[in-house]
Formats: sequence, structure tokens, C-alpha cells
Amino acid sequence: MSIFTTILDKLGLKKDQAGTTSAPSTGPSTTAKPGNMGQPAKPATPSPTTQTNQPAMPGSRPGAVANPAASGPATPAAPVAPATPAAKPAAPAPTPMSEVDVVKKLDQLSAGKNLNWKTSIVDLLKLLDIDSSREARTELAKELNAPADVMNDSARMNTWLHKEVLRRIAQNGGNIPKELLD
Repeated sequence: MSIFTTILDKLGLKKDQAGTTSAPSTGPSTTAKPGNMGQPAKPATPSPTTQTNQPAMPGSRPGAVANPAASGPATPAAPVAPATPAAKPAAPAPTPMSEVDVVKKLDQLSAGKNLNWKTSIVDLLKLLDIDSSREARTELAKELNAPADVMNDSARMNTWLHKEVLRRIAQNGGNIPKELLD
């Protein structure tokens, strides 16, 4: 598991293998066929001319089904079910993943500790109980594609890394205030 994925996991922001946050989908599946281009698959609808091949009772309306158990005069038969299987009812649309209150969570974790996660990548990692050593921060910077000039200066790397981690947390559904992203 990558370091950044661990950060997201500890903040309650799950990440799938493609690198985006995921929430369970309960909506209809989509297919990428020419003509529908990722639109939800439409259930098959029975043809209005579909009828079963059962004999009709003499004198009954077309489409009525014979009832061999009836001993009296012909009574209207129950509606005939279509020959094709009934489509399942549409599932409710998936609800969007709500934002995780990262600020509240980190403020609660930092209560009583002398750590300032709002300005320090080291303190942020310590709050989340993640290795904050220089080696781990260098690995995280490489994982997040830090520019080469940043990688050569520890102070610049830490500043860049802190901003980038907060920016990516926000991209993944965390509510990071704008003033922390500037």
C-alpha cells in the first residue's frame, strides 16, 4: 500500500486501484457499446404482440387462456404474463460520496498534542501514525511526482509535500479550507 493511500485510508477516504475515491455503486451498470456510449443499459421490454401459445376458450376474447379446471360458463382469464422475463426494477441512483470533515478529524487528533498539522507535513504524518522520517517523506514525494528541483532541498520538499498532500486529500473528498491550499 502506498503512503498516500495510507493517508487517505486513515482519514476515512477510501481509494480504489485506479487512484480515485470510491463509494459502493448501486446504480445500473453501463456498457460502452457504439450508440449508447456508457449510458445505463436499458432493460428488455416485451413486444406488445407477444402472446403465449396456449389455446383460447371458444367464444373468449383473443389472448384469453383456456382454463381446463373451470366447470361453469367461461370466465375472463387472468392477464397473460409476457413470454420474456420481467425486467428488474431500476435500482436507486448512487448517492455521491459525502465530503469527509478532515479538518475536524485532524483537530480532534491533535487536541492536547503539540503538533501543527496545518503547516507541517511531519506533524500531519505523526498525527496519522505514519512514518514521518526523511526517507518516508522522500518516498511520498516521489510517489506524488515531486519536481526534481524540490527533491534536492529538504525544506522545499517538505513545503511542497505538505501543500500537495492537502491538495490531493481535497481532490479525494476531504474538506480542506482554501487558505491551506494556497
